[in-house]
Amino acid sequence: MNRRVVVTGMGCVTPIGSSPTELATGLYAGRIGVRRLTLFDASRFPVQIAAEVQDWNLNTMAGQNGRWDHCPRQTQFAIGAGLQAAQNAGLDESVDGERFGVYLGCGEPFGDFTAFTQSVSDSMVQGECEPALFMQNSLRIFDPDSEREFEPDMPAIHLAELLGAFGPVANCIAACVSSTQAIGESARMIQQGDVDLMLCGGAHSTIHPFGMTGFQRLSALSCLNSNPQAAVRPFDADRDGFVMGEGAGMFILEELQHALARGAEILGELTGYGSSQDAYRVTDTHPDGRGTTAAINRALHSAKLNPENIHYINAHGTGTLLNDKVETLAIKQAFGKQSYRIPVSSTKSMLGHATTACGAIELAVCLLSLQSGVIPPTMNHDTPDPDCDLDYVPHTPREVSARHILTNNIGFGGQNAALIVSQYDDRSTGKVQLGWAA
Repeated sequence: MNRRVVVTGMGCVTPIGSSPTELATGLYAGRIGVRRLTLFDASRFPVQIAAEVQDWNLNTMAGQNGRWDHCPRQTQFAIGAGLQAAQNAGLDESVDGERFGVYLGCGEPFGDFTAFTQSVSDSMVQGECEPALFMQNSLRIFDPDSEREFEPDMPAIHLAELLGAFGPVANCIAACVSSTQAIGESARMIQQGDVDLMLCGGAHSTIHPFGMTGFQRLSALSCLNSNPQAAVRPFDADRDGFVMGEGAGMFILEELQHALARGAEILGELTGYGSSQDAYRVTDTHPDGRGTTAAINRALHSAKLNPENIHYINAHGTGTLLNDKVETLAIKQAFGKQSYRIPVSSTKSMLGHATTACGAIELAVCLLSLQSGVIPPTMNHDTPDPDCDLDYVPHTPREVSARHILTNNIGFGGQNAALIVSQYDDRSTGKVQLGWAA
C-alpha cells in the first residue's frame, strides 16, 4: 500500500469545453453551459433546460467515421475523453497490457425512445399494450446493433480494446459517486500492486425523456426555464434544484516509478480516497451529514493530511435545498474551524449535474486548479443562506496557491466518496513539479 499513484493523463468532454484547456478557459471565464434543451422536444415538459454537450463529434476527434454512430452518447463521450487521456499520457505499444486496467463509473444509458414508443403504439389493442404484440414489434423495430451497446459496461470494454488494456476491466454504478469511486478503487489497485496503470473516470447522459421524467418526479430539477443561465444556484438561498448535464472525464493513473521510468509528465498525485454509506434513505442524504463527513475523514486519513492542509474543496453542490445544507454541515464537521478558511465552490453551477460522470469531471477541475493556481467560482450565488455560510467563491475565480485539493460527491442511495489530489512532490529533492499548464 506504499506505492504512490500519480496522474499522467486526462481528457474530458463537457458542456463548456471538450478538452482540458477548453474546460479551464470556460471555468475561469464563468461560462455557464445551461440552455434550452435541444436533444428532444421538451415543450410539454415542466423542465425544458439542460447543460448539453454541443458542437462536438467523436468521429471527427477519433478519425473513425461512422464506427460509433450507433452508440449511446455516454459511450461516445467516454471514448473521446479516454483517447484524450491516453494521448495526453503519451501511452504507446511499450506499455504492458497485462498490467493495464480500465475502471469506469458509467450509468445505465437510455434506449432508443423512438423505437420504444413506436413498438408500444403498434401493440395497442383496445387502449392497452398487448405484451405478445409488443415483443413481436420490438424485434422488428429495434436495431440489434444499437441495443447491444446499451449496457453500462460497454464504454469500458471499448476503451480496453482500443488501448490494449488486458488487466482488470470493470464498471461501477453508485449513482452520483460512480466515477469518484471508480477512480478511488483504481488507485487502490495500483497501490496494492495488482496493476501499474489504470484508465479510469466516468461518462453519462440522462438528457433523455425517461431520465428527465424521473428526476422531475423526484422534484430535484430547477424549473427556471425562463432564465437558463441562472437556473443552477448552489448554496444560494433561492436555489430550487439542479440542471441535468452530461459528459465525461477520464484519467490515466500510474504507479510513480512506472511513470518516471517511461518519462511521463506528472499532472498531480492522487493521495486520498474515502468512501461511505449513509444507510438511511434512497433519495435523501442523512440530515446529520454522517456519511459525507465519514468519506471526507477517510480521505484525509488515507492521505495522512490534517484539515489545515486542504486549500480548496470542490463541492458536490447540486443546488437542491437538502444537499447544499447537509454538505455544508458535513464540511464543518470534518474540518472544524478550518471550514471557514477553505474556499469551497460548485462547478455544477456552470456544468450542470452529469450524474455518474460528475465526480470525474470535477476531478479534472481540481487538477486544473492545482496546476494553474486558480480556483473556479460558484456562479449565481447571490443571496446568502444562513444554513450555507462558508466561502463559496461567488461569481469570480480566485488565485489560490493550492497544494492539496479535496473533491466531494454524494449519491442517491446514500453513497458518498471523496478524493484528494495533490501537487506531485519529488521527495528526493523536495521540489513540487507542475505538469499541466492551462
